[in-house]
Amino acid sequence: MSGVSIPLLAAATGLQPSPFMVATFVFVLACIVGYHVIWNVTPALHTPLMSVTNAISAIILVGCILVCGNENSPIAAKLLGFIGLVVASINVFGGFAVTHRMLSMYKKK
Repeated sequence: MSGVSIPLLAAATGLQPSPFMVATFVFVLACIVGYHVIWNVTPALHTPLMSVTNAISAIILVGCILVCGNENSPIAAKLLGFIGLVVASINVFGGFAVTHRMLSMYKKK
């Protein structure tokens, strides 16, 4: 981020209610940490990393189920929760498929 955008982001989030600021802060931290964790992984470790992404996607699935099942959630939140549920489910299925394929390479025939 440039030196100008940080104060603008701080000013924009300062005008929002506290839950929005907390959610934005957590999202930005998750993006930064995720970028640094994934970007520095060597290609030889990408397949074992799928198990970690399965665990993270499972946490996302639980959150999406909680949002979709909450009767006090707005319809927009339920829709985003459902979209997140579908995308995270695809990620978990693909991760298990890749992990199974990797493990089958080491089985004796």
